[in-house]
Amino acid sequence: MKRIYISILTLCLISATSCKKYLDVNTNPNSPTSVTANLYLSPMLHWMVTSPQYDARFIGRYTQNWTLNSSNSTWDRMGYDPSSDNGGQLWRDVYWTFGQNLVDMTTKAEAEKRWDLLGVSYILKAWGWQSITDIHGEIIVKEAIDPTRYSFDYDSQDYAYQEIQRLLNLAITNLKRTDGAVDASFLGKTDLIYKGDRVKWLKFAYGLLAINLNHYSNKTSLYKPDDIIAAVDQSFTSNNDDALLQYTGISNDDRNFLGITRNNIGSYRQTNFAVNLMNGTVFGGVVDPRLSRILAPSPDGSYKGLEPTFGFGALTTAQRPNALWGYTGTQPIGTPSRYIFDDKSKVPAMTYSQLQFIKAEAAFRKGDKATALTAFRNGVSSHIDFVNARNLDNNQVPTQISATEKTTFMTSVAVPNTTAALTLSKIMSQKYIAQYGWGHLETWMDLRRYHYTDADPAGGQVFPGFTIPTNLYPDNAGNPVYRIRPRYNSEYVWNRIGLDAIGGLAPDYHTKQTWIIQP
Repeated sequence: MKRIYISILTLCLISATSCKKYLDVNTNPNSPTSVTANLYLSPMLHWMVTSPQYDARFIGRYTQNWTLNSSNSTWDRMGYDPSSDNGGQLWRDVYWTFGQNLVDMTTKAEAEKRWDLLGVSYILKAWGWQSITDIHGEIIVKEAIDPTRYSFDYDSQDYAYQEIQRLLNLAITNLKRTDGAVDASFLGKTDLIYKGDRVKWLKFAYGLLAINLNHYSNKTSLYKPDDIIAAVDQSFTSNNDDALLQYTGISNDDRNFLGITRNNIGSYRQTNFAVNLMNGTVFGGVVDPRLSRILAPSPDGSYKGLEPTFGFGALTTAQRPNALWGYTGTQPIGTPSRYIFDDKSKVPAMTYSQLQFIKAEAAFRKGDKATALTAFRNGVSSHIDFVNARNLDNNQVPTQISATEKTTFMTSVAVPNTTAALTLSKIMSQKYIAQYGWGHLETWMDLRRYHYTDADPAGGQVFPGFTIPTNLYPDNAGNPVYRIRPRYNSEYVWNRIGLDAIGGLAPDYHTKQTWIIQP
């Protein structure tokens, strides 16, 4: 082999032209070097919905959506796994899966005057920055996707947030255009979410803008409730606008990451905090009909949760909550399960109910209690309908919430129907329920904005019953977690200089509050 290589090299030195021809790779018609702009889209939309579920295995334990059935696990103690990429999937997908592919799609869409696809490109870029800055704090924006660099400087979260707003404004401008090569059929060929519906993508852009603006709630001079309300009002108008990804269940990546076949959450169990928000403990003894449609029963038929870091504890076998799919043990591939934990459940990137709770919070903080109440009740009502729809995606086990059940709940003390009865705690708690199991990034942001246990002016905590674990991870130095450390294999291996400049090498870096939640 060495002799062959040397002979080829010798020929190259003799004749550079003939060598180039010899080493040229033939053009493969089945693997083109240039593709149409829309062919980049499908994989990115898949990962926009799926990637957060990878990291939800860890973020969901910070937010106490769920916990492990074993004791003293790292993330349940608000820690992290050193020398591991756990919690780094979004980082990987934003910089690599999107990365140059998104740059290429944007460039081609603009050159071809495909303003609808260009608008979606800007949304994806904004969504990527929003997702990872909310998780990690400072991120690399200005020098990202630069092939000439081997180390990268981090940008402030303030800059990242402004860049997100700039991108969303560009998205809105382009998605309003109908000239050029705007073509729903061209966009729809690879649009896994809205099938080329430009108007629904425009609503999505406004929804993401509302999410971004609402995160400024702790910054008095920058928080503008009217702008948030206006963005929501130009966004989703019903559940029909929900951004849902359909999993076909044909192969591994076409199955829901949270589903029973992929078996990624078999050791996860619902927490007491989540259960108590729906079993009547928190809201006047009223049992939420969504309890038995979202959460998993115990073998004895009751609905129980676990305390983070304690595992099953003293619960008997009959009392221990089943896996989130609703079963005690391994089930055959394709077995129908529950809610969004089924192989074929549609999983959202954004929902109408989520945005209504954002509007309710903004209006409540502004002092417009009437608007807040209407949005709040819209959020609860629409999420009940959402639960029913998701349990029909694959004819899952739970029965449908009946009209009578819904009416009874909507007229109970658990769902205020007067402005005097509405509190910040009820808004945020119902938003937590509406995002249970899928909206981990926004849920964690909500908890951190209220420092997990902040008081509601009306009494009690904003998130009633949420308790920070007493046996926190040793590196925390007694403080709760406020960010995930950047992805280990890209940053702690290759970009330590950049990390050092922002304090990222400190063992307790994950407890440093991000800029957006500070006053």
